[in-house]
Amino acid sequence: MLDILAYAAFFLVTALTYGIICLGLNVQWGQTGLFNVGVAGFVAIGAYTSALLTTPDAAGRFGGFGLPVWLGWIAAPLVAGAAAALIGAITLRLRADYLAITTFGIAIAIQLVALNAETLTGGPFGIGFIPRAFAGLEDQPVIFNLANLLLVGLVTALLYYGLERLTRSPWGRVLRAIREDETAAQSLGKNANLFRIQAFALGSAIMGLGGAIGAHFIGFIAPENYVSAMTFQVWAMLIIGGSGNNKGALLGAVLVWGLWSASGALLAAFVPAEYQARAAALQIVFIGVALAALLVFRPRGLLGEEKIVSRFLKD
Repeated sequence: MLDILAYAAFFLVTALTYGIICLGLNVQWGQTGLFNVGVAGFVAIGAYTSALLTTPDAAGRFGGFGLPVWLGWIAAPLVAGAAAALIGAITLRLRADYLAITTFGIAIAIQLVALNAETLTGGPFGIGFIPRAFAGLEDQPVIFNLANLLLVGLVTALLYYGLERLTRSPWGRVLRAIREDETAAQSLGKNANLFRIQAFALGSAIMGLGGAIGAHFIGFIAPENYVSAMTFQVWAMLIIGGSGNNKGALLGAVLVWGLWSASGALLAAFVPAEYQARAAALQIVFIGVALAALLVFRPRGLLGEEKIVSRFLKD
């Protein structure tokens, strides 16, 4: 029973970490219509920023400042958001598939830097000894995982509350106006490009926070953690849960991570050990099939976008 409880808490912490990243994507795509296919890159920026600031000193690698975890969690979204604002100022005049190609290329570039800049990121060996919240409880897995679940759940709840307020604010209404009809929004004096940069930076900052939380929960990061499969997972979570709906983003994260975990357990149980590395690709197939099936019956996801009655742009 205790093992089940420990695993359930571990599962929910991981799912909520993805939920935070998914909330960031919802700001960009669900609210503003920005087609960001570089999610993994901004998650990586947050994870590496926090790791470099909080890990102990290591020979041959920059960083190792040994700062408190909470400072890493503050710095991660700031750096990820600043990087996104700089990138957005250059790229957000692009639209649809052009923006998707650009952000995908940026994510690949970030992953390659993480892989090759050994003096900064540890290269293919990654960064270990990342301090974990409640590290003194590691010898008690149930209590350790439950304590982390409480902490990550609190962060998720505060973030959700803040984003809900933003969604219903004049700023959030402008984002949806730009998404639906940019020309109409501009005719009312709204600077569409400025609002897109703000949304892109905020969403990426939230992704960076999710990366930092995940890094400190696991205690180790490496470049292979931030590949295109992560971006696919987060997009599937948002679409299945319901794009434009913060509740849907969190629900989709839990459901898709559950499907991912269950399919991995099934493959481990029924596929011979020598074929499991190849069979792991079937996890992507399972999620793809589930996504396609859902879109046939519920094109707007499990929880569609909430219709907010408001004065819209008058504020």
